[in-house]
Amino acid sequence: MYLQMAVLADTHLTPRHLTPRERLEALCDPGSVELIRTEVTSLKLGDRAAAGDGVVGGAGLVGGRPVFCYAQDQSFLGGSLGAAHADTIVRILELAGRSGAPVVGFVGSGGARMQEGVAALAGYGRIFRATVALTGKVPQISIISGLSAGGGAYSPALTDFIIMTRSSSMFLTGPGVVREAMGEDVSADELGGPRVHERNGVAQFVVADELAAAGTARDLIGLLADRRAGAGEPTQTVYREAAAGGMAIDPSATVPASPRQVYDVRDVIASIVDAGEYLEVCSGWARNLVTAFARLDGRTVGIIANQARYLGGVLDSDSSAKGARFVTQCNDFGIPMIVLVDTPGFMPGTRQEASGVIRHGATLVRAFAAATVPRVTVILRKSFGGAYITMNSKELGADYVFAWPQSELGVMGAKPAVGIIHRRALAGADDPEGLREQLAAEYAREHLAPSTAAAMGAIDEIIEPVDTRRRLSWALRSLRTH
Repeated sequence: MYLQMAVLADTHLTPRHLTPRERLEALCDPGSVELIRTEVTSLKLGDRAAAGDGVVGGAGLVGGRPVFCYAQDQSFLGGSLGAAHADTIVRILELAGRSGAPVVGFVGSGGARMQEGVAALAGYGRIFRATVALTGKVPQISIISGLSAGGGAYSPALTDFIIMTRSSSMFLTGPGVVREAMGEDVSADELGGPRVHERNGVAQFVVADELAAAGTARDLIGLLADRRAGAGEPTQTVYREAAAGGMAIDPSATVPASPRQVYDVRDVIASIVDAGEYLEVCSGWARNLVTAFARLDGRTVGIIANQARYLGGVLDSDSSAKGARFVTQCNDFGIPMIVLVDTPGFMPGTRQEASGVIRHGATLVRAFAAATVPRVTVILRKSFGGAYITMNSKELGADYVFAWPQSELGVMGAKPAVGIIHRRALAGADDPEGLREQLAAEYAREHLAPSTAAAMGAIDEIIEPVDTRRRLSWALRSLRTH
């Protein structure tokens, strides 16, 4: 797991009951928060003013880097959004856009304020438009710190990353409406709690509480380099070497030779990146594909990897959608990509076809083909069929493609291939299994070996696994544009 970089000095803060200002202070460097639009527009709540009509906006620093932020106050009219409330959020978004700084919102809102009617709905419309205008320009992070319904759920869904706390929930229509309309009795947690949204891809991260959420947001901001400040410039250099003798770690040490045996590709990632640290995105959704941010030679990289531990690393509708979103984000923020390939292909069957696997697979192809940032692929064990093309192949525009010596590339695996090509010979053989083994070995040597792909230019280099980090480091250095 990626280590939290944020060290929060304000340990006296109660994690589950932070005030809006305390949330901003937990996010930002100590003493750096300056409030924006703090005038009291409504009533007093004890000894504390409801700033900005139920929302507090501010600017601060995260790791010395400018950031704009806001926090909704659910103790003020349930955090409902009115026109003045919307003005504060839109103002924060506009300032973030002008300065090219990230924006972080602590969201907890019952939705549009019924007392204001259309004016409240118009406020959400202005927020949606301002949010979309920043897409791909500055990182936008939403922290769901309470119950968020209606527009309070739509608004964070338009941002780049959603971090949910364990006690939060978000949904378009609440349990009461569901009960009245559908006759279904369901709790807020069952309807839209973190267990629901970490598995459907709505939430990229789920953490214990608001302090942990602030730490994760700090990690993200530290990794998402601002192109205006020079994307990809190193903030630190940490080499990952074995303790004994300073030798590079062999990433294949945990990868079984048999293509049918499973392993955790996260072990391979940890052996390649700086200090073995990474921040996994959407870890609970489409687990057959791992997406993560890390550093290589101190520079941020995005990693997309087939996960053999789940479904053998096969691509399907969900993993294609997950990968496409992540690839697009990396490209938007100028982050180079490393793609680790070990996949038998796309998942077959009626369920996948009915779910639109063709459409979802095409979105991943489109995302890779459209990307302009440096992209390097490493084929670990196997890459077959349409998934070979889809997973950042040379033909889709990969800058470099490396392969481990024992990897296989082709239309399909050797045994199913000879089963189709030589089905008549196999049907009439005295020892069909023996013949299948013989023909499969011949087919693999002739058609699936990485040397065959290298000879036709589909692979740039066959590398020893222990050299993976060194060759990736060289490849990304050679592709730098800054």
